[in-house]
Amino acid sequence: PYLWDSNDDRPMSERNGGGLAVYRTCGQLNLPVGIMCFKGLDKHYSDIIRLIEASPETTLILDHFGFTNLNEIGDESFKLLLSLSKYPQVHVKISASFRITGSTGDPFPYKLVKTQRFDPLLQKFGADRLLFGTDFPFVLEQEGGYGGITQLVEGWASVLGEKERRALMGGTAERLFGKWGLFRLANIG
Repeated sequence: PYLWDSNDDRPMSERNGGGLAVYRTCGQLNLPVGIMCFKGLDKHYSDIIRLIEASPETTLILDHFGFTNLNEIGDESFKLLLSLSKYPQVHVKISASFRITGSTGDPFPYKLVKTQRFDPLLQKFGADRLLFGTDFPFVLEQEGGYGGITQLVEGWASVLGEKERRALMGGTAERLFGKWGLFRLANIG
């Protein structure tokens, strides 16, 4: 949402606007669209709903738990995030736990993030609509680093079956973005 001038009151979803055109084109090309609501999901919720409804074939990924901080405003935004589970094309990236601790100061291993954000998201969206992420390289500056957050979320997912764990820890991302693999020089030319 921040690609648009902050002084511009036109939303991403404006009819005949650039944001909606890009969103629709991504859907036609089977390319997921990621939205990062740095200033909070609540500020973009109605705009996101208009995008979803204008182009239901477009896959939408909300980054960093939808930026639903662990505080009163974040709790209200989290209700909005959970309501998006009714749209099957909406996915949530389980990433940057350190960014949503809000006023709680929930330190690593982010027990409140798990119980107040991860568990309800898993319940409403299911593992096949959640994507693990780390917020690399910024996670390297956090307690636990890359390996710590990876092991932590794997631990959170330990209650899941193997298929669901694989979906959360990389399978959903591969389904949306394509198979991981090494770039082959044979593909050049």
